[in-house]
Order: sequence, then structure tokens, then C-alpha cells
Amino acid sequence: MTRLGHACCLAWLLVSVPLPSQAQSDLRNTFPGSRMGGGTRGECSARLVAHLVPANSVYAPGATGIVGILEGPTGSPRPLQIAINPEGKSAGTSIQRDLPATGPGVTLVSIGAVQGTKIWETAYRCDQAEASGAGLGLDFVETASPPARSLLVSDVQPADQRVAASLQTLKASCGKSVATATVAKAFGLEDAITAEWPQQLPVRCL
Repeated sequence: MTRLGHACCLAWLLVSVPLPSQAQSDLRNTFPGSRMGGGTRGECSARLVAHLVPANSVYAPGATGIVGILEGPTGSPRPLQIAINPEGKSAGTSIQRDLPATGPGVTLVSIGAVQGTKIWETAYRCDQAEASGAGLGLDFVETASPPARSLLVSDVQPADQRVAASLQTLKASCGKSVATATVAKAFGLEDAITAEWPQQLPVRCL
């Protein structure tokens, strides 16, 4: 093949193969998740759980490596499950965490740097009943509420920077409380706040 032919092939590859940042930009526009979970029948399943991410449910934590979760009011708190898994063939390890049952509040979780793209799901463990499978390792039967589902990426955009700044502000209040209205406004969740919510929300940091 001539030098011209090699040059043409190289140029074609550069045009045809999307760069990681371009691929993540495409995902920002097409990801079908929802940053808010819950909303179905039943006290547990209807309880709000929301990821504190941009409205399109795609977020790049950047250097902070922090994500935030908002839990709504309920009369019967249930444990919370967090699952962060690589999307498709993306690199990186999975993160699985179980958080204890709590009342309404904000929880900040440190997940470290995000490599590639990851699917982040958070849901309440709504049904835990002892099973009769002695010796089989079946300790309980479990049903989760509809999860909040977001995409975590590595290419930081202005919307991500604004969210990261708001999370850092919340981090400064770890172990204290912040106004519910302030949290709702910072993350565009005013429509999710009803009269049932307390005026102040505790900030829990993990």
C-alpha cells in the first residue's frame, strides 16, 4: 500500500472510531434512566429515593468522587441498596453497599474516581421475610422498590461542576442538618417535596 493509502486509512479510522469523551457525550443524550426511584403502590415502594445528579440522570463526579442520595419521609424505614456496575465493556470494578434503614435525609457516599461509564442504581429493600431453606444459604426473600437509576461518567461538564459544588457544600454539614428547601433548590427537586417532608434534613456522610 502506498503512503497515500496508509494516510487515508489512518484518517478514516480517526473519523470512524469515536473518542471516549464523544461516546460519553452521546450517552448523556440517550441514557434512559431516572434519577428518582419509588412512586409505585405500597408504603415502601412509593417512598422517594433520588440521586443528587443533573436532571438528565448522567453525572461525572470528577476529582471529588462523591455521590449523593436523597431519601423521602416514611413511617416504616427500610434498608437501602446501592449498586454501581460497569456499563457494557467499560473498565472498573463494581460497588455494592447496603445502608441501614433511616428516616428522610441526605446521604453522601465516596466512590472514588469513575473510570469509563457505570450504571448506578439505588433502591429500598422492601420485603424481607425469613425463608425455610435451612442449609441452603437462603436467609431471606427480598424485593426491591423501583430504583433510582443514573449513569456515571468521567467527562466533567458544567452541569456536573455545579452538582459537585452543591455536594461539597452539603459535605461541610456532615453530622448536622440543612434546610429541605435548600437541598431541593440546589438539585432541581422542588416538585418532589410535599407537605410531609420535614423542614430540616440530616446529612449523613459515608
